[in-house]
Amino acid sequence: MARKPCSPRDVLEILQELIRTPSVNPSLAPEEGHGEGAIAEVAQKWLAANGVKSWLEEVAPGRPNTVAEVGGDKGPTIVFCAHLDTVGTAGMTIPPFEPRLEGNRVYGRGGYDMKGSAAAVMAAAAALRLEDLPGRVLVALVVDEEYASIGAQDFVKRHKADACVLTEPSEGRLILCHKGFVWAELVTKGHAAHGSRWDLGVSAIAKMGKIIAALEQFDRQELRNRTHPLVGPASQHCSLIRGGSGLSTYAEECTLQIERRTLPGETPERVMQELEEVIRSTGEQAKVRRLLDRPPLTCDAEGKIATSVREAARSVTGQTPEIAGVSYWMDAALFAAAGIPTVNYGPSGAGAHEAVEWVDLNSVVTCAQVLVETARNFCRTE
Repeated sequence: MARKPCSPRDVLEILQELIRTPSVNPSLAPEEGHGEGAIAEVAQKWLAANGVKSWLEEVAPGRPNTVAEVGGDKGPTIVFCAHLDTVGTAGMTIPPFEPRLEGNRVYGRGGYDMKGSAAAVMAAAAALRLEDLPGRVLVALVVDEEYASIGAQDFVKRHKADACVLTEPSEGRLILCHKGFVWAELVTKGHAAHGSRWDLGVSAIAKMGKIIAALEQFDRQELRNRTHPLVGPASQHCSLIRGGSGLSTYAEECTLQIERRTLPGETPERVMQELEEVIRSTGEQAKVRRLLDRPPLTCDAEGKIATSVREAARSVTGQTPEIAGVSYWMDAALFAAAGIPTVNYGPSGAGAHEAVEWVDLNSVVTCAQVLVETARNFCRTE
């Protein structure tokens, strides 16, 4: 029987093979020891077997991106992206790597987040290989999205493109923006002394307490009033704290780590300035250090890539997709930061990072078909 890459049968086949191949992010669950090497090879071999030019690009030892391309060089280049890594399996109540089809649901770790999307991307590439496409489609099946996104960062350093469709699950909505984040660390200093020597001891924890109260007030009164129409308000929370060396000793040092969720237009530099201002308002002192930041995403609703996906989804499903934003972060922002206009469109399901995870097979097939139509729309040269 001839293969039809975007048919439910063929999409299910590759989706099950991806779920069957463990790809737990080693930075999140080193005890599971999987990594993305095996699944990257599975994806590359499937693409090659379906006539798609494909190869591996090592990002870190044993952790390669799977990259592929179809089409010509007379039109623009569009990227279809999905990540291959998953979170760990501790606490799952279904077999994580034994894909099960029940009704229209495909169960297994990563099915929803986001091997269903990877299957859609691969099926779309195989289907487009059979067409005379003037432009080029690049497939980016990347590592490490669940931790530090080294895969997406590596891809955008190596490859240029005119647009990108990330395929994180979106329930068929067209996602045009999401929040970014800044992780920061605050350290207060006290003076260690015996617990009986109130006249000598200075508690770094007590100093941090005043700062925490001020940070919470800043979150409630200032940040929650900064809103974006698609992603809602900015926010900030105290995440981790440690300090002190014993019950009978004044704490010499206290460390607080916080997360700040940023809106489109907010910068890490301004976030750090605001932290300093809040600390000064308490009359205390603290050393402030930025640990990690990732930018927000925003994309023009009337831009070429958003229009191409919107028209494709309407053509495939008969309905115009809802325009939306999400509060969580995605690799999409790294493509946008590299100057590649990026949107997100993906399948439906449930259970990301949860004990039971599943993806809706029909939505994966629809996603593949929408990607094919998107490439046709975007790569037109007339």
